[in-house]
Amino acid sequence: NKKSRSPADNGVSSGHPTSCLHLCLPYSVEDELELSAVRHRPEGLEQLEAQTRFSRKELQILYRGFKNECPSGVVNEDTFKDIYSQFFPQGDASTYAHFLFNAFDTDHNGSVSFEDFVMGLSILLRGSVQEKLNWAFNLYDINKDGYITKEEMLDIMKAIYDMMGKCTYPILKEETPRQHVEIFFQKMDKNKDGVVTIDEFIDCCQNDENIMRSMQLFENVI
Repeated sequence: NKKSRSPADNGVSSGHPTSCLHLCLPYSVEDELELSAVRHRPEGLEQLEAQTRFSRKELQILYRGFKNECPSGVVNEDTFKDIYSQFFPQGDASTYAHFLFNAFDTDHNGSVSFEDFVMGLSILLRGSVQEKLNWAFNLYDINKDGYITKEEMLDIMKAIYDMMGKCTYPILKEETPRQHVEIFFQKMDKNKDGVVTIDEFIDCCQNDENIMRSMQLFENVI
């Protein structure tokens, strides 16, 4: 059952439900050859091992699962949304999946390669607090202009609540995401110029236990 499996079941310790990691079949020489050609780099596996916090064996497991879910070797946005909807059937995951896809699609070419996927996953699962916050900032910075606006933060918050579904949060009112954003944004926008820079974001998150706890909601839906 795809929904009940976790990366830990496949030998990759994380604690997070990550897409494209399921039904991992035995690794083969053919997979090794394919992986060596990732982004046309002959040293693909060694390169990824050096660039991520995954071992060679973990990369092999991740690649087998990725290939099983995404035979073409890349994930487009529609596939990404379909996979996410399996994990959150009680809500509408499409908007959050759209934002998350754009964060993984670092070169903005409309697809996520295995390399894109494991580079992002390495940060999210095993990165430092600073690395995770940098990644989170990139997610919230929807238009990638280097700043987070109140509306961008609200769009992400709404998407998370929509995805988790009303049955998960039965007591939340429709205005709850906006109320949370008002509180967060006021704390983060220290110079009151209407936008949050990456320095303001990281500084505020690291020095506010409530915000760091709230970031767990973000981490748990990766």
